[in-house]
Amino acid sequence: MKLEFTKYHGTGNDFIMVDNRQLRWVPTAETIKIICDRHFGIGADGLILIETSADSDFHMNYYNSDGSQSFCGNGSRCAVHFAKMLGLGEQTVTFTAIDGEHNARWEGEEVAIHMKDTASVEHLRPHHFANTGSPHVVKYVDDVNDVEVVHEGRLIRFSERWKKLGTNVNFVEKTDECLMVRTYERGVEDETLSCGTGVTAVALVDFDVYGGENQRTIETPGGFLRVMFQPNGKAFTDIWLIGPAKNVFTGSIDIDQ
Repeated sequence: MKLEFTKYHGTGNDFIMVDNRQLRWVPTAETIKIICDRHFGIGADGLILIETSADSDFHMNYYNSDGSQSFCGNGSRCAVHFAKMLGLGEQTVTFTAIDGEHNARWEGEEVAIHMKDTASVEHLRPHHFANTGSPHVVKYVDDVNDVEVVHEGRLIRFSERWKKLGTNVNFVEKTDECLMVRTYERGVEDETLSCGTGVTAVALVDFDVYGGENQRTIETPGGFLRVMFQPNGKAFTDIWLIGPAKNVFTGSIDIDQ
């Protein structure tokens, strides 16, 4: 089978995009691992299938590079960009994902995704935790560039508390200008250059700990993202993740069905 694809990235978090409306391809975990492999495949943090939806502009079917499924914030922005190329939606878009329905809009050249409400932030000294569509531990550090993200991330991700559910782990350095974040992602089991649900969790945790304005600018190794939200008691509503989505290249690859 020859699979046509488009490669995207959102602040360095990269994805293989496939128009699956007519193809109706159901990938196996093994095939996903192969095509996401950076040496033997296309190379990506995840695979996104754009599919039909009866109640919205499209459905985003997201797979991590290990074949597991979750919601992906950066992937959603790329999906909206790709869907517009396919003629699905214009300045505002509604799509469904594994966690339900989302709205999106264009802000100039950037895409803003309306995230699910977050019930609360947990403070688990010395860590914090928030579920923003995917589970995220947040840990403040003095110098984020000195952190051995893969080693430290795996210690937390596979610790007794988290090994069954699994969690992403975000290391955060707080500066006067912004929050600097590096993320270990479950499902990829490595550091990624950016994580949309991760920076969203960081923004909510930082507000819960330090207060201030109901928005945050986040610097990741792959670029800058913004998060806007409304605190509502211990919960957070009207959460928007805003940042770029870039079309890198198109191609095809032979795969086993």
